[in-house]
Amino acid sequence: MNKRKLAEAENNTAYFMVAGLLIYCLGIIGCSTTLYSVNMNYDAGRANIPGYLKADSKGSNVLFAISEFTDSRKGDEPMVIGRVVEKDGMKTLILPKYAKPTKAIASGIRAYLNKAGYKGYVNTEQWDLKEETIPKVEGKLLIGGNIEALDLTCRKGFPTDSYKAKIKLGLVLADAANGKILYRGSVETDSSLEHVSFSEERLEEQINIAMADAIEKVFEDKNLAQKIKEALNE
Repeated sequence: MNKRKLAEAENNTAYFMVAGLLIYCLGIIGCSTTLYSVNMNYDAGRANIPGYLKADSKGSNVLFAISEFTDSRKGDEPMVIGRVVEKDGMKTLILPKYAKPTKAIASGIRAYLNKAGYKGYVNTEQWDLKEETIPKVEGKLLIGGNIEALDLTCRKGFPTDSYKAKIKLGLVLADAANGKILYRGSVETDSSLEHVSFSEERLEEQINIAMADAIEKVFEDKNLAQKIKEALNE
């Protein structure tokens, strides 16, 4: 196993150990032992890639590094991504099922860039998005970012349950080879649904719609596409 895969495995193991500890502690302190979990996953197969962003023959050979995003949300529960509010007001936590939101979003961006014709990998080293701390990575271009807001809520009621998801991301593009930041931007998206019944599948659907919209909206900025093309042509 190479160093990058080993670091990724260790990172995921640590995350799920902490998640398990949280579940255990909730049971001890008498909170509801019921937890909901959703798989945050971006399906790039459905993405409509703008023509101005698609890789040409030169760009298809360039390697992007995508740093795991940082979580800058306020609060002391970084693993919690939302809550289900029962009719009596009781709140049940929602956790990510397989990967941290910071990793899920970075993986989604990699999938989008792959669909656009570029090569990319997720770098498990987080980056604080400062020019002076651009990490050494494989590849010329580096993408990093932070989660400014991420919330998934379902309020159970009558006659329908209300689902709402919101994501706000900051994104930075850097020339890792020359140690320069080329672009900074941010996007905010949301998704909502009214349905007569509750399910974890509908929770998952709403957070993934919001995440897909955020990832695709980032790359709708022609200024970002231009910076990518310019860097690849240097």
